[in-house]
Amino acid sequence: MLFGNWPDVRGRAARPIRSSDSWRLLVVEDDDLERDTLKQGLGRHGHEVAEARTGEQALADHDDADLILLDLELPDLDGLEVCRAIRVDRDTPIIVVTERASELDCVLALQNGADDYVVKPYGFRELLARIEAVMRRARSGVSAVEVIEHGPLQIDTNTREVTCHGKQIRTTRKEFDLLRLLASRPDTVVSRKFIMHQIWGDSWSRRTVDTHVSSLRNKLGGSDWIVAVRGVGFRIGPV
Repeated sequence: MLFGNWPDVRGRAARPIRSSDSWRLLVVEDDDLERDTLKQGLGRHGHEVAEARTGEQALADHDDADLILLDLELPDLDGLEVCRAIRVDRDTPIIVVTERASELDCVLALQNGADDYVVKPYGFRELLARIEAVMRRARSGVSAVEVIEHGPLQIDTNTREVTCHGKQIRTTRKEFDLLRLLASRPDTVVSRKFIMHQIWGDSWSRRTVDTHVSSLRNKLGGSDWIVAVRGVGFRIGPV
């Protein structure tokens, strides 16, 4: 789909760009005009955009995002704190978009988990290109197996889409990773320890796993989809 012109942050008209993918983006920005401009521009390029104007709101609402655009100047928390907290919780790609132009600020952002760093003012086409590049890197480790099928459940590992009985199921990044892990081992009980290591690395808790399992069961329409094996872990349910 070819999208119309949209003024970039410098005020010039951006040349229409063909977007090959669309993602769920979270714009964390306290300036109303900049936030609205980004939301409208990204939406016109096919992306689903949520917004947060504070660090606390970003920490509460980032679970469903495929990528986060994060300003460092927030009214309640420093953006570096927000970046670090999100990175501890999950591996969602983060692009810092800020007026802080020093090399030190850039280095600190990258050290605290940012995937890229954009200084204001910037060109809107440049931002779109950086989003595309970061998402390509984020997906570069996708398994060679493109679709995992388990009865009516289909998991596309390339597009990260889940369908069940032909209906699309919206999952968060970690929910998708957990479901893919279990479905790729249909005859195996996957230990809780292995799940936590594979999906959450060194940042996890027992409650985190149980919460994601419960959420997936609700979205798939029943507790039988993921079976708990007491004292061991979980397995994908029988077809």
